[in-house]
Amino acid sequence: MVSQITEEKRSLTYADSGVDIQAANRAVELMRRAVRGTYRSGVLTDIGGFGGLFALDTRKYREPVLVSGTDGVGTKLRVAFMLDRHDTVGIDLVAMCANDILAHGSEPLFFLDYLAVGRLEPEKVAAVVGGVAEGCRQAGCALIGGETAEMPGFYGPDEYDLAGFVVGVVERSRVVTGADIRTGDVLVGCASAGLHSNGYSLARKVLFEVGAYDVDNYLHALGRTVGEELLVPTRIYVRSVLPLLPRFTVRGMAHVTGGGLLENVPRILPRGLAARVRRGSWPVPPVFELIRELGGVAESEMFRTFNMGIGFVLVVPAAEAGQVVDALRAQGEPAYLIGEVVKGENDVRLGD
Repeated sequence: MVSQITEEKRSLTYADSGVDIQAANRAVELMRRAVRGTYRSGVLTDIGGFGGLFALDTRKYREPVLVSGTDGVGTKLRVAFMLDRHDTVGIDLVAMCANDILAHGSEPLFFLDYLAVGRLEPEKVAAVVGGVAEGCRQAGCALIGGETAEMPGFYGPDEYDLAGFVVGVVERSRVVTGADIRTGDVLVGCASAGLHSNGYSLARKVLFEVGAYDVDNYLHALGRTVGEELLVPTRIYVRSVLPLLPRFTVRGMAHVTGGGLLENVPRILPRGLAARVRRGSWPVPPVFELIRELGGVAESEMFRTFNMGIGFVLVVPAAEAGQVVDALRAQGEPAYLIGEVVKGENDVRLGD
């Protein structure tokens, strides 16, 4: 009996523990075309190597400054699990990273992703990475590397988590920091696509627990199902904002993520300055009013948790503000004059 048990132990394989290397190899083959579709000039390696190589164009940048960022998707992934739809959260992943480094005037160059799964299903992995590739195409950066880790017993069999890493470049003399912002400058807000990737713990509590909605419930106020609304991808602003930087005086930019307008705009304001934001100066997507009414959420909490319809903010001189709005709209980016810079202590004041 002892020898039989010993023999059985010796015959165990990695697959017996829940890790399927063959499935991982098949996943790589399924995602190969999507990944290659993101390649741009500078990429020196193909998928499958130990590292991603990228050659910086030193003819384009005299004093290049590399700008990096990292982020995840958060509990929006839970909605993807509920719907069993996995082709859009990768766009969110890229957006959260690329929009962050865009706030410094940086051009995204390349992206890496990390996907940890409880059970590796090649088609699901390919769908997730396909979304990452689509996000990279929208941001103009190459997906040059990543890691897919199968971790049975750590994640549930149908669960996964995502993290992303981006590297961009900006000319040293053109780095946007907000240091030059002054009183009288105007805030130009670019519209969000909805919730983007922030506040989902509160949104899910209100919609699924308080409202007792299901992801398949169609709501006329939204014009779609609850699940469809919650999976609308985060808007990527790179292609519409970058071309404006050489044309206009952009003194500061903010990506409106967790913390909303109230927390993110102050991050770029010099000491002694504040922002006055005019409520009603842009259309607020109906999902926010639904959450506010259904959950009895205070206005201040809404503005501190959600983007409230503004996903990216540019701070420009008043004389150029109208032109900046027109230039953004000409590229299909809905934009609005939402406020101005005033004297104060690094906060945002909501007014009418």
